[in-house]
Amino acid sequence: MRLAFMGTPEFALPSLEALIEAGEHRVLSVVTQPDKPKGRGRHLMMPPVKELALDNGIPVVQPQTLKGNAEIAGMLRDLALDAVIVVAYGKMIPDDMLAIPAHGFINVHASLLPAFRGAAPINRAILAGCATTGVSIMQIDSGMDSGPVFLRSEVPIPEDDDAIGLSARLSTLGAEKLLETLARLERGGIEAKPQDHDKATYAPMLKKEEGKIDWGSDPRSIHNMVRGLLPWPCAYTFFGSKVLRILKSTYRFEEHALEFGTMSRTDGGLAIACRQGFLLPQVLQVEGKKAVDARAFSNGLRASRVMLGDAARP
Repeated sequence: MRLAFMGTPEFALPSLEALIEAGEHRVLSVVTQPDKPKGRGRHLMMPPVKELALDNGIPVVQPQTLKGNAEIAGMLRDLALDAVIVVAYGKMIPDDMLAIPAHGFINVHASLLPAFRGAAPINRAILAGCATTGVSIMQIDSGMDSGPVFLRSEVPIPEDDDAIGLSARLSTLGAEKLLETLARLERGGIEAKPQDHDKATYAPMLKKEEGKIDWGSDPRSIHNMVRGLLPWPCAYTFFGSKVLRILKSTYRFEEHALEFGTMSRTDGGLAIACRQGFLLPQVLQVEGKKAVDARAFSNGLRASRVMLGDAARP
């Protein structure tokens, strides 16, 4: 099949790699987001998809916008495409482009649609405490992740899994299911089926303030924040005047009389009191310092108990 590929972050890499390595299809062009400044020096950095495309000799275009972009629309028409593959591109596809390829725009989405439509399906599934999620290979329509679905594939979410690890698993699974979809589509052995829109749920983009921990919550919910808000904005609280990020944790339910947000030394490291139990941080990072394990953090405390959260701020 004659294909174009639209994607930007690392999540999209396995799908593009699979298309290239399979050798059954021709990726004629890659469309990705513009280079962006990163790091302390604010140097321009290429999106991961651009690097992979250039390494494989595939032409790359980086439009600031797709809406009203006659140049991109003309390029897609001139390539006489069978389909455009979209994996975490980061912008909506204008309606006037959707009909250009013979089989339309095919998207790898990291949820079991119609659940978790939107920008952050992996994070939102963990935040919601879901035991399973998966990938959906769908055809893009004019709505947000509302198009018909070719196939879905489910995976479990263990309680110790986080958004970084789950993203890696789903990106690999998505690549496998994309190739399966294209093979069946080429021989007419698959048909996209409409979603049940009445069952739709949504996964809006994450906001920084969502990472602030409310120690009056139960320990499982806070543990889900720790897992679900990686790599950004991270679950955070306040340690004196400094932001304290909790990057890995476990938890236990247990009755206690401590004030919520009380962090205590334990034989194994640390326990933070919350409603109905304790969060047990395993990896922590104070603003401006390197991440350390709980034992090292505990050894650096001057007192056996300290207050976290707004009550700790001067």
